[in-house]
Amino acid sequence: MAATGGRALFEVARRWRRVERLRACRPGFRSLTLASAPSGRASPWHLLGALCLQRPPLVSKPLTPLQEEMAALLQQIEIERSLYSDHELRALDEAQRLAKRKADLYDDEEDEKNILMVQDLEDMWEQKFLQFKPGARITDADKKNDRTSLHRKLDSNLVLLVKEKLGDQDVWMLPQAEWQPGETLRGTAERTLATLSENNMEAKFLGNAPCGHYKFKFPQAIRTESNLGAKIFFFKALLLTGDFSQAGQKGHHVWVSKEELGDYLKPKYLAQVRRFLLDL
Repeated sequence: MAATGGRALFEVARRWRRVERLRACRPGFRSLTLASAPSGRASPWHLLGALCLQRPPLVSKPLTPLQEEMAALLQQIEIERSLYSDHELRALDEAQRLAKRKADLYDDEEDEKNILMVQDLEDMWEQKFLQFKPGARITDADKKNDRTSLHRKLDSNLVLLVKEKLGDQDVWMLPQAEWQPGETLRGTAERTLATLSENNMEAKFLGNAPCGHYKFKFPQAIRTESNLGAKIFFFKALLLTGDFSQAGQKGHHVWVSKEELGDYLKPKYLAQVRRFLLDL
């Protein structure tokens, strides 16, 4: 019985191998072994990690007339529904004591010394307020239209662009670096940030996945079958501290708003970048 069972299993295995060989001979069939084997031919496309470095707004945008009207209405509602503050309660108490003093209901020298304390405080606060000067919303860089400066358009997002050599052309683009084996694409973007300004800038990356991608072919002068083009994966980051050191960088970088990107980027590249830039 055991020998008969063994022969039956052997026959089943032999027939299964025959079926697999027949399936492998079909034109549309792909072997799992061949599919998983790495190709010895290098890809003609270069992988690049690009950095979309943004400086967030430093001040709020000016209110529109409708927003100003709504803000005034909400402030009036808040005043009407609010309780008295400690200062207001103190002012009311001193007003009552002053009224009693004028009516000669009592005469307290200590009260006479402190009766105008609230008014003195308000006068002092008023003097400090008059000395306060708010910062200018329009900076010197705005007046000179200096787009290499980070201190411009304080109420808008600014994006960093750099000028790179592509063949014999100078092309504006987001900072980028070629991917190296063993690192992630986000690691490539982080390396780009580290080499931008001698590690003078610190930024917070928003996630591990790319926020966009772009593919382009190299110019005819440098394009070959093994060097066809590049695939760029963009990673978004917010600038925390630092800026470009001005030495050797003048004219090779700009900080621009979303509306100004069209002055620098090529149309197809610009269309992909605008897809992941949001004005919040």
